[in-house]
Amino acid sequence: MSSIIWSLIPMAYVMGSLSTAVIVSKLFGLPDPRQEGSKNPGATNVLRLGGKKAAAITLIGDALKGLVPVLIAQHLEVPLELLAAVGLAAFLGHLFPMFFGFKGGKGVATALGVLSGFSIWVGLAVLATWLLMAFIFRISSLAALIAAALSPLYLWLILHSEVLAGAGLAMAFLLISRHRGNIERLLKGEESRIGLKKKSESSKG
Repeated sequence: MSSIIWSLIPMAYVMGSLSTAVIVSKLFGLPDPRQEGSKNPGATNVLRLGGKKAAAITLIGDALKGLVPVLIAQHLEVPLELLAAVGLAAFLGHLFPMFFGFKGGKGVATALGVLSGFSIWVGLAVLATWLLMAFIFRISSLAALIAAALSPLYLWLILHSEVLAGAGLAMAFLLISRHRGNIERLLKGEESRIGLKKKSESSKG
C-alpha cells in the first residue's frame, strides 16, 4: 500500500501534464492555442479560437486534473503532507507539462480543482470570490489574482491546516507569477474587460 500511496505524486504530475487545451483543440480541429491568440493553453484562449463548447470542455478538464488526484489521495486517507504534495504535483503538471515541452497554462482552473479537492467549501469560497470580483471590476485576470491571493487564508480559516495553507500559498505565488503580463496591463489600465472584445492575453490557464 505504501508504494501505491507514494506513487500518487508522480501520477498527479502526469495527470496535470495532460494539456486539455491542446488536446481539445486537436479534437475540434482548432489552431494550437500555444501558437495562436494569447498563446496560452487555457480555456479563455480556446474560447477565443474555437467557441464556447471547446472552451467549456477545456475548463472542466483543467479543473478535473487538479480535483481527481486529490480526491484519490483523500480516499486513501493519506497524511496532510502527502495530500498537499499531490495537489502541488497536479498543479505543477499543468504549469510545466512533460508531454508539451514543459510550457503550460496559468493554472486558474487546475488550482480551483486542487482547492476543491482539499475542501469543497474552500473551492466554493474561491469561486465565489472570483465571481464577486469579476462582477465588480469586470476584469477576469484581476478577479483570478484576488481569488488566488485569498485562497491560503480560506484554507487556514476553513481547514485550520498550516500544511494545506502552505500548499495554497505556493500555488497562489506561482499562479500570480504566471500573470505578469496581465499585471502589467492592469497597472497601465489596458487589461481586457469581461464582455468586451479581447485584444490581449487573458488570465485563464
